[in-house]
This record gives sequence, structure tokens and C-alpha cells, in this order.
Amino acid sequence: MSRKQKVCYFYDSEVGNFYYGQGHPMKPHRIRMAHNLLLNYGLYKKMEIYRPMPAKFDEICRFHSDEYTQFLKVITPDNMSEHTKQLQRFNVGEDCPVFDGMYDFCQISAGGSIGGAVKLNRRQADIAVNWAGGLHHAKKCEASGFCYVNDIVLAILELLKHHKRVLYIDIDIHHGDGVEEAFYTTDRVMTASFHKFGEYFPGTGDVKDVGAGAGKHYSVNFPLRDGIDDVSYQNIFKPVIQRIMDTFQPNAVVLQCGADSLTGDRLGCFNMSIKGHADCVNFVLGFNLPTLLLGGGGYTIRNVSRCWTYETAVALGEEISDELPYNDYFEYYAPDFKLHITPSNMENLNTPEYLDKIKERLFENLRQLNHAPSVPFHQTP
Repeated sequence: MSRKQKVCYFYDSEVGNFYYGQGHPMKPHRIRMAHNLLLNYGLYKKMEIYRPMPAKFDEICRFHSDEYTQFLKVITPDNMSEHTKQLQRFNVGEDCPVFDGMYDFCQISAGGSIGGAVKLNRRQADIAVNWAGGLHHAKKCEASGFCYVNDIVLAILELLKHHKRVLYIDIDIHHGDGVEEAFYTTDRVMTASFHKFGEYFPGTGDVKDVGAGAGKHYSVNFPLRDGIDDVSYQNIFKPVIQRIMDTFQPNAVVLQCGADSLTGDRLGCFNMSIKGHADCVNFVLGFNLPTLLLGGGGYTIRNVSRCWTYETAVALGEEISDELPYNDYFEYYAPDFKLHITPSNMENLNTPEYLDKIKERLFENLRQLNHAPSVPFHQTP
């Protein structure tokens, strides 16, 4: 697993204190659990650790509307009753509740992703990691799916200042709709999402959605059924990504590592192990392109922290023991106290025939590209 790439890692010790509310599945505490676990594995010695600069208002407005960003900044649990109209308009309240420090949380999440992109742009790192990022559902003027500020879009816009073509890959169980939508009409960003499709949030990401205008065929969607396992996933992920690398020839990559695609997730219905999930990370890093690794979904938090710890080790090219080191949250990992998890015996509804059919359709779409587009360097979508 030897890798000689320089890794920088962004973490704010405040992040674990944010709380979406009782019964809400999104728990920022999982990021603190991952951090503590990788500290106790000694991985901190192998990488540079930074506290992100909170994203400023005008940085957030590079993608989001001023009005929406201003709303996120001023809304609190105490003044909600004065903003009923705006709460509805900006889709805040149910899945995306107002909670104490919500805007601060968004600033930290986005600050880490933008900061990682800047490190890659300056060639001060080969791989940048921000497990507090990856909030792929947020839209220009509305919150969605537990996401308020789309740190990924902001990071890609930063990367586009120095890179002609950026590839976005999403292995969260949910479709990366906010990122796809943001770059749907440009040929400078290709988005590739592998996700559960069919009566499942957010409902987008059909294989037929390929982009529009200059961005036609620059959106790649692999719709999946329940129960996909490591073998099936690798059989589609590797050939599709390889074909994208060959045809699109990106200069930088953003990989959203949502951990709700793991077996046993509270909201998910896939059956992947941590090793299978991390195989995707390892494969992408093997192309030796400047890469930003981000978090995302993941709702069985003991498995999320396991996953992102292991993927940090993969980025560093370090082997780590399956025996978990003692850490601040050791009791969460009972009864086995092991790093790796075993898939269940759930049925894989993704038949080889189905997967091959979709893969061939995507290959056909990618053949429409023919070559890497030549783009004037000053264009930003």
C-alpha cells in the first residue's frame, strides 16, 4: 500500500459539538470520533493537520445566492418564528433544521474543503482531506438532505482557477444532485455518481441524465438497486472511472466518500464493507492526480468513523491493525472493537446483467466525448 503522496488534513475541534437535534440522523459527532480514532492509530504523525479558516460570506456566495446565505447567517432557533416565509422558501425546518451554530458549522465544513482545494492549487499537497465536507445536496438557493452550504461546489470552483478540468466522483448512497446541478452545463467539470435509484432520496440521477448544452455527456449517473456488495461495486466502479480518466483526462479530482453506502447504515440499503468502500478511494488515488477527499452521508456513526479512519490510512499508504486502539469513544465499537465490519446476507438486487447494461450505456455516452475538451483557461462556469 506504499504511497508517497503528501497528505494534508483539515479538522476543527468544534465540529463535534454541533447538534442537528434529537432523533436527527445527521451527527457531526462522527467527525470527532473519526479524528480521535485516527489520532490513536498514530496517523497524525504522517500528515499535516490544519484547522480550517471558516469560509467567509463572500466565499459562500461564489455559489449560493446572497439572500440565502444571509438567511443562513441570521436564522437561529430563537428568531425562527419571525422568518416563516423564508424557512419555507429556503427549505429549512424539517430535514434541514435550524440549530444552534448552524452557520458556524457551514463555515467550518466549507472552509475545510476550500482550504484543501487551495493546498492542491498551490501544490503544497497531493491529497487533501476534509471529513466535515461532502455536503452534496445543498442548492444555490435552498437547503436539502441535511446540507445547507455546498462545500463541494465551492471547492471545485476554487480548483477551476488552476485546473482546466475537474472530475467529481460520488460514492455516497444518495445521488450527488447539488454538485451535478451546479455544473450541468459546463464541460470543465465531469460529475460521476454511483447511487441507489428508485423511490429513494433525492429521486434524481437517472442514467438518462447526461448534462446539457456544453455539458452534455459530462454528467455520469450509475443508478443502483438495494444490496450491492463489494464485488459488484468494484466491477462497475473501476471500469467506469478508468474510462472517464481516459476520455475526460481531468487535472484534479474531488471524491465524496459518503459512508451511508456501507452495510448496516441507519438510512442506507447497500451491503459494502469498509474495505470495499476504501478500494474505490485507493483506485482513484492510483491515478496520482491532485485529489480532495471529502465526507458526506453516513448514519451508523461507529461505522462512519471506522471507514474514514481507514480511508485516511489508505491515503497515507499506511497499514493499520484491525484491533482498534483505545480511544475516547472505545465503547461505541463494542462488542468486537475491530476496525473492519462484515457485510450481511441481504440479497443483492443488482444482477450482473443489469450492471452490464448500465455500464455499456455509460460507455456509449462517454464515446460521445471523443477527446478531452480544449478550453480557454479563463472560463469559470
